[in-house]
Amino acid sequence: MASTTRSAPQDKAFSFNILDRDPSSQARRCKLATPHGTIETPAFMPVGTIGTMKGVTPEQLSATQTQIMLCNTYHLQLRPTADVVSHFGGLHSFIGWDKPILTDSGGYQVFSLGRINKISDKGVAFQSHIDGARLWLDAESATEIQNKLGADIIMCFDQCPPLPCDRETIEVAVERTVRWADRCRNAHRREDQWLFGIVQGGLDIDMRRSCLDRLVEIGFDGYAVGGLSVGESHEEMVTILEALESSLPAEKPRYLMGVGMPRDLYASVRLGIDMFDCVLPTRNGRNAYAFTAKGPLKMRNNTHMLSEAPLEDGCDCYTCNNFTRGYIRHLFMAGEMLGPTLTSIHNLRFFQRLMSRMRDLIQTGELETILTEFPVCNAGATGTLDDD
Repeated sequence: MASTTRSAPQDKAFSFNILDRDPSSQARRCKLATPHGTIETPAFMPVGTIGTMKGVTPEQLSATQTQIMLCNTYHLQLRPTADVVSHFGGLHSFIGWDKPILTDSGGYQVFSLGRINKISDKGVAFQSHIDGARLWLDAESATEIQNKLGADIIMCFDQCPPLPCDRETIEVAVERTVRWADRCRNAHRREDQWLFGIVQGGLDIDMRRSCLDRLVEIGFDGYAVGGLSVGESHEEMVTILEALESSLPAEKPRYLMGVGMPRDLYASVRLGIDMFDCVLPTRNGRNAYAFTAKGPLKMRNNTHMLSEAPLEDGCDCYTCNNFTRGYIRHLFMAGEMLGPTLTSIHNLRFFQRLMSRMRDLIQTGELETILTEFPVCNAGATGTLDDD
């Protein structure tokens, strides 16, 4: 049975306020205050899985105007462990990042590492992908670990069903997700952390709505839509978000997990989503893929060899202010680590520029203008700009 009382009192440092709404969609501009700073939404969270943005220092990350980053419970518990992080005063002091942090619960690894774990109603027995060591995660331990890590926002432990998926498997995953969420809320011990519930249900709209209704009955500080960006089409993602939009509590933050392609961000913002996370800026940056408003660049291509242009005209990032495409291509071809770093910095700034511009356009009631200023957000946009 669902809990009837909160597991942790409300910290006065937290608040969530809707500032503006776009008249032609469900998009909204909001402010989410946390103990480590205020987040303006729609907001994009880059992923620092084990407490680091690969190849990018906290100072460089801050310079991209990133407001909040994401770290991972499963990976941090494997190394260095939550107890070690707690010894150093929590994640913020341990990693040198004084802005907000969100930690996921390890629930995604229940899906992504399914071949090396065993799931039951009690929890999940993992076999470490690093050295084979055993790790047990359940609702209580995942919450306790996140309490020790000390992030501003923590997530319920959940089960993400694979795609494609039969109805019975989805029902089992939803039932576990809801029961685990209730256990997470009861286990939550810190008043200076907000706890978000996660809506699962695959591509089954009825199961999604049922999961959301039951989570709302339990009551959380915010609600995330999980289990997307796992192989569904853009259109299928939009269909799920459309089905959930009217039932997601309007007064609470709404978070779409793991989604980061520009066209997906725009479509989801139109449907009232406030927060996003994805590995794309840095993962693609390490692989010589640069995001721009008009479309991506592949920086190993010969077309950039003699180019004196920045990665993107008009971009104000450190990379574009100081280096040419020709030099960045040279770094990748020579195997120099600076190439991935410079491209990651640009990509991180690209996503923050995109989200900042969407916030501005929501405020003026002109969100659709983003399709002109950032054509890459158009659902039909394909291809790269390497032949420009």
